[in-house]
Amino acid sequence: MPAGRPGPAAQSARRPPRPLSSLWSPLLLCVLGVPRGGSGAHTAVISPQDPTLLIGSSLQATCSIHGDTPGTTAEGLYWTLNGRRLPSELSHLLNTSTLALALANLNGSRQQSGDNLVCHARDGSILAGSCLYVGLPPEKPFNISCWSRNMKDLTCRWTPGAHGETFLHTNYSLKYKLRWYGQDNTCEEYHTVGPHSCHIPKDLALFTPYEIWVEAANRLGSARSDVLTLDVLDVVTTDPPPDVHVSRVGGLEDQLSVRWVSPPALKDFLFQAKYQIRYRVEDSVDWKVVDDVSNQTSCRLAGLKPGTVYFVQVRCNPFGIYGSKKAGIWSEWSHPTAASTPRSERPGPGGGVCEPRGGEPSSGPVRRELKQFLGWLKKHAYCSNLSFRLYDQWRAWMQKSHKTRNQDEGILPSGRRGTARGPAG
Repeated sequence: MPAGRPGPAAQSARRPPRPLSSLWSPLLLCVLGVPRGGSGAHTAVISPQDPTLLIGSSLQATCSIHGDTPGTTAEGLYWTLNGRRLPSELSHLLNTSTLALALANLNGSRQQSGDNLVCHARDGSILAGSCLYVGLPPEKPFNISCWSRNMKDLTCRWTPGAHGETFLHTNYSLKYKLRWYGQDNTCEEYHTVGPHSCHIPKDLALFTPYEIWVEAANRLGSARSDVLTLDVLDVVTTDPPPDVHVSRVGGLEDQLSVRWVSPPALKDFLFQAKYQIRYRVEDSVDWKVVDDVSNQTSCRLAGLKPGTVYFVQVRCNPFGIYGSKKAGIWSEWSHPTAASTPRSERPGPGGGVCEPRGGEPSSGPVRRELKQFLGWLKKHAYCSNLSFRLYDQWRAWMQKSHKTRNQDEGILPSGRRGTARGPAG
């Protein structure tokens, strides 16, 4: 090292301290304790230090200078809250070394870590700081719901108290224990399916009820939810059914076939499953739900609009696992699967509709029965193999009959009647 050049330790000792003003940005976490300015031999103290108050409360605070520099006074000091200078009429001198501050009807803290209340010297340097916490105590959490995907784990979520927002950092703890014995346990994997949720991954007993509750606590108090009692077997759910396929049913313009695979997660367990289907047209947000799918893994939707794109989803509800009498929990809906119905080849309303020619025996009763049958099918998407064959035969006959009559009558595909042309003269 060259002679006369100070070493690293001496350089560090001579380096001016980092300005503390950089720690008091409005959006930075509030720093607990009393920061000291780096530009003078004197310091200041804010009292009360780091107070916690209810919304609507008032605060009386003081900034008192302590130092041995002659002539140092509180005159010229000012306050900031979250980086904004407070109006001078909110403060007044108590004596030559103390500046008082009066804040009334306080709003909730802008940041849960506390708001920055800072006392500044005339030149803007920071003399002292305090964290100001203004908020509400937590209310009783409610609406606890839990489910298991493999009978070994449990996921729960809940709703905060009625107000929800406390403006303070509020800690939520999910607790659980066996109903008749055992010690309290605390869930450790939080925020798994949302901000107020927790996942218990293993070590759960079957055929034994659990008691589950949520505790909430912050600087202003604590609250505890009602206790939820459940058996893991009663809250089993699955992932949505995979491999949902939607396809046309031959040339039938008002039907689509839906097929899917049972969720694999519970295939090794003794349980039954029921399914629901919902579908909507491409340009609509309204879903129609088919409830009577039972435990089939296929369904045919009837009464649809020809030449229309449909989106279809399926969900599953396992129930009766190991004899459980509970109704089960529905899975999430599968990803939407799209398919379109064939376009109708029959003439539209403006085209000619063939009626029986005079002299032909009336088929009114048969037509009325078929019309009633078709009307029922159009109102109810059906997912049973019952009547499939009869309905398909009737639809095929109707389509063939329409094509034959259209050809006999000279009706064009667009619905216009053709003009008979004689031989060229």
